[in-house]
Amino acid sequence: MNVQTATATKIMPDAQTVTSVHHWTETLFSFRVSRPRSLRFRSGEFVMIGLLKDDGKPLLRAYSIASPSWDEELEFYSIKVPDGPLTSRLQMIEPGDEIILRPKPVGTLVLDALLPGKRLWMVCTGTGVAPFASLLRDPETYEQYDEVILAHTCRTNAELAYGRTLVEALPDDPLIGELVGDKLKYYPTTTREPSDCEGRISDHLRDGRVFEALGTPAWDNSEDRVMVCGNLALNKDIMSICEAHGLLEGANSDPKHFVVEKAFID
Repeated sequence: MNVQTATATKIMPDAQTVTSVHHWTETLFSFRVSRPRSLRFRSGEFVMIGLLKDDGKPLLRAYSIASPSWDEELEFYSIKVPDGPLTSRLQMIEPGDEIILRPKPVGTLVLDALLPGKRLWMVCTGTGVAPFASLLRDPETYEQYDEVILAHTCRTNAELAYGRTLVEALPDDPLIGELVGDKLKYYPTTTREPSDCEGRISDHLRDGRVFEALGTPAWDNSEDRVMVCGNLALNKDIMSICEAHGLLEGANSDPKHFVVEKAFID
């Protein structure tokens, strides 16, 4: 299905071509597009992407780039919202279609916004795993940290598939597999159906279950660094847990112990 809605004579600004689409569930999908030659970004950042409306004006939303900074294409991971202004149409894209991309990457989920540490925790819900999909495939992540932990909470096991598939493939990745080695740990939880690990990640952090399961100590600002990306409730919960453990919030201009992404998609 061609999702362009402008007239045939109108050229989509900053247009990039869709190269592949994967529908993970009825509500989640990922897609890859061509990368502008001039685009430079740090793994973990986001850009504005979208489509043209019927009146020819662009409809854009913030999306984390799920591919690492070295990738020749750009990958995005999205929820499907039936009545969402953008996602109701974006979910219909097919290879060969075009999307709009504004090549001005920004974001706080970057290694530069954190002080040096021993362990890097990536805590997320749902499509909040996208920026971490970028960082998990970046060699610099494993060069800077002795341990890298992805804690991903979703409603169902099926919704964990994107992150799980990525994590399982990394040790055998021909480019960074040796760097990953045994540094990467994965802690998936579900909230609406039975699984090996049930409940919100915030509860597992508060009662210490996650630390016991992974064999890691509780957060300490001398060793642990935390990145958070999810819904508003998760962000607030994890921020309060970080602060309770003495971790301070950082930024690009002032690196500290944890960072939170506050940009959302529809």
